[in-house]
Amino acid sequence: MIKDNGSYILEVGEKELWETTETLQALIKSSPLAIVSFDHDGHVNMWNPAAEKLLGWREEEVLNKPNPLFSEDTNADEFSNLLGLLLQGNALTDVEIRRARKDGSTIDLSLSITLLYDKQGDIRGGVALFADITKRKQAELMIKKMAYFDSLTDLPNRTLFYDRLTQAINQAKRTKKPIAVLFLDLDRFKIINDSLGHTAGDQLLQEVSKRLLTCIREGDTVSRQGGDEFTILLANTSSTGAATVAGRIIDMISQPMVLNGHEILVTPSIGIGMFPEDGDNVENLLKNADTAMYHAKDLGKNNYQFYSSKLDQQVLERLTLENELRKALEKKEFVLHYQPLIHINSQKIIGVEALIRWQHPQLGVISPTKFIPLAEETGLIVSIGKWIIQTACAQTKAWQDKGYPPLKVSVNLSGRQFKEPDLVDTICGILKVTGLEPQYLELEITENISMNNVHLTIQTLQELKALGLKISIDDFGTGYSSLNYLKKFPIDTLKIDQSFVRDIHTDRDDAAIVKAIMAMAFSLDLNVIAEGVETQEQLLFLVKQRCPEAQGYYFNKPLTVEEMEDVLMGL
Repeated sequence: MIKDNGSYILEVGEKELWETTETLQALIKSSPLAIVSFDHDGHVNMWNPAAEKLLGWREEEVLNKPNPLFSEDTNADEFSNLLGLLLQGNALTDVEIRRARKDGSTIDLSLSITLLYDKQGDIRGGVALFADITKRKQAELMIKKMAYFDSLTDLPNRTLFYDRLTQAINQAKRTKKPIAVLFLDLDRFKIINDSLGHTAGDQLLQEVSKRLLTCIREGDTVSRQGGDEFTILLANTSSTGAATVAGRIIDMISQPMVLNGHEILVTPSIGIGMFPEDGDNVENLLKNADTAMYHAKDLGKNNYQFYSSKLDQQVLERLTLENELRKALEKKEFVLHYQPLIHINSQKIIGVEALIRWQHPQLGVISPTKFIPLAEETGLIVSIGKWIIQTACAQTKAWQDKGYPPLKVSVNLSGRQFKEPDLVDTICGILKVTGLEPQYLELEITENISMNNVHLTIQTLQELKALGLKISIDDFGTGYSSLNYLKKFPIDTLKIDQSFVRDIHTDRDDAAIVKAIMAMAFSLDLNVIAEGVETQEQLLFLVKQRCPEAQGYYFNKPLTVEEMEDVLMGL
């Protein structure tokens, strides 16, 4: 039967429409993108397998029901904004939202919605396409955390602190409210880090960070600037309030903590800068708080100090001292003094300790306590230390050549020197150049230096001992040495720190410590030297304990070469 032309065209059109619809439905079902269609009321009328996989609801569970994408349970404000845009006829493209799955877990989605209209131009529904961007959001969060937070302590880093301080300053300029910035540095952290290792040092920084957070208000900021330096932002805080917080921090940080089985005491030095008096921008405020912190260290550490303009002069003096120190060796401004070492029973001089002095033509005699830490910090201690050893060896050999009784000379090695890879070759070269026999040279290292990389320490000490010289541990009792390692060190002498000797005749604890050190040394077949002997009472105590050797002002102050020769002539 032949159909008329109109019927044929209608039949062909319906067939093509059916085929197109079938194709579209197949594409939607196989699409990796989650696709959902909904009517004017937001009820679902199509929910593809990708949407089911992503959100957990099967199609039959959501058909003709409110679209879970439009649920206001997760974020009411976000829901209102999205609904408002849709009601105004706006399509949505790549809107990032967070939604709950059927199992209650959350998922980050990128959502795009295209609206569908009827013949009258009214909205009859829409089609939503969405994709899982949870991993991308997690990666972005991680990148942000790496950019703005310290990886060790999880505290804001320098970048984020600067940003928050900038905002706080801008707000304070409008409100006329004060701001306090605290700059904190841990005292003796390097010694602890070198003695117990970097893992213990990291644990210490983490514990300090936790304690700092307990000392501030919600809305304040604690930041790790790097190393053992922290900064604290106290918005809307007077100088009195800043002092209260600083005192609280000192009390909290100073409480003992246990690291790797060691009870550690660490203290903070804190500098305080106030906005707007001490700086009206980030750079000046932090610089001045930092300056105040160094002033706190100069005053003995474990305290806080406010910035004052007078401190700028001290910073200038420090820079001047550093510049002069760099030229002092070349200009031959250093000299050595020698403090006699006494055999207690015979009261005879058996050696000397070489002690450096800086005689500046304009500044006068500069104490080692001022320039040695600066030399350590700048690295100049390596060249200065080499000069000390060479000069001391040459002078000792010169005294021997003059016929004076042969004495050993003790020289302190700094931490920087001990780490130098060519240390042994340097010492060997000095002995050859000066002609001093190695048994007359004794090198002193502190016990904290000895505990930094123990295996390398043992190797270096063994190589030095192989040259034939003596090794002593200086300031013993003040550091964190392990007796297990100490017995493995190829050392000859323990020098008891003067802080224990000072009150041995009046302080039971100091007396007990000195007795214990001597007993331990004798059991390890080590010599003992008591430092800082200044009174007869101290000497009598040491005699009673059979201490073999001592040095201090009771016997002699450090002497110039000429003064030392006068003493030697009387032997």
